[in-house]
Amino acid sequence: MFARLLGKEYQRKQALARAASGPLHDYLATPFIDRQSDCRRIEIVAIDLETTGLDPSKDDILSIGLVHVDRFGIRLSTAWHRIVRVDRAIPGETAVIHQITDDQSAAGAPIAELLPEVLRRLAGRVMLVHYSPIEQNFISAACEKLYGAPFVVPTIDTLEIAQRVFERRNHTIQPGDLRLFNLRPRYNLPQYRAHNALSDALATAELFLAMAENLYPGRPCPLGEFLSKR
Repeated sequence: MFARLLGKEYQRKQALARAASGPLHDYLATPFIDRQSDCRRIEIVAIDLETTGLDPSKDDILSIGLVHVDRFGIRLSTAWHRIVRVDRAIPGETAVIHQITDDQSAAGAPIAELLPEVLRRLAGRVMLVHYSPIEQNFISAACEKLYGAPFVVPTIDTLEIAQRVFERRNHTIQPGDLRLFNLRPRYNLPQYRAHNALSDALATAELFLAMAENLYPGRPCPLGEFLSKR
């Protein structure tokens, strides 16, 4: 709690002091972007993880998808999607939801081979997600296991933004209102198939751009106004 109050830069330096040399150390050695920056002028990385559950202490990452948002535009050439090799049977209900079978997982790469690329992509940039505890906690658990230190990153969470918008407008939030694919129609965005890490990352990127333009039409979008409070 104390570290959270002191801010992300303090947390970054504390984690850097703990991290073994390697990908996480290199990532943490890069200062975070200034919270006074204009979102229209910076690079943001939209990322989504598909997992076997919600608890990183016992559940696994199944797939990773990400795409860069640069100067308020989605760079499709940066799209990256990987299946993670899981060393135990994938629960049947999980396979139905994510459409990732044991055979597909066995052909994937271990998280130890994929995490360095994720950290390289995020270095000096902002992470964009929908419901930050999933990505934050699972990546951090993997970093603790592999590199001995937590994952720290400035984050924009479209779920948090939506919640603030609802509250400011005195709208009652109904169950499901804050889900990614229930928010998109509010901004006239098309629907994609859910539970694919790359399409969910792309859907989150589009939702953020629509939200930001709606809140700050044609003018600078201060990063600090969008950063997650978690």
